[in-house]
Amino acid sequence: MSFTNLYYKRTAGTPKPCFVCYKPTTTVLATINTVDFLYTCPVHLTDPGFASPFADPAAQSKPAVSQEDVGKAVAEWEERQKRKKEKEKADKEKAEKEKTEKDKDSKAADNKDKEKEKVKDADNDSKDSLKIPGSLSPKPSSTPTHERFTLHRDIFSLRQTEHRKRRQAAQAKDLAPRLPGAPRGTL
Repeated sequence: MSFTNLYYKRTAGTPKPCFVCYKPTTTVLATINTVDFLYTCPVHLTDPGFASPFADPAAQSKPAVSQEDVGKAVAEWEERQKRKKEKEKADKEKAEKEKTEKDKDSKAADNKDKEKEKVKDADNDSKDSLKIPGSLSPKPSSTPTHERFTLHRDIFSLRQTEHRKRRQAAQAKDLAPRLPGAPRGTL
């Protein structure tokens, strides 16, 4: 099982010796599934011969939203809200004209229900129109992410070799009982 050269900086509860200088440290570099991990001093993380910070190309390519774009979006949203209100007013006026023209005796109950629904809709729309676009869905607080590092190719090669040796030793230990023993008799 191989692993990628992407390590996350984490903090351990108990200090253990550094991989490089053997001083006690609580800083750990671990892969995403913790297949491989190593304790290292924070000083060594600044050394380009040991590890370098991982720059995410996707994060760098994200364009920043400018204030002009935000202003345009707000203006468009406000314009749509104004049109919506005007349309509601026109619909209310039409409904009132139709209401007066109809027979009041036969449909009085139906008109009252319609008025109540319209009032509820108007209240809901007015509540929605008072909100600004940014407050409709609050942004989730950004969760702190662990710093990411890539090991120098020679250090990473050492880690892979050590991991391979551990895996081979475990396989040999599992396989040893199944192999036949050496002959013990004399000729």
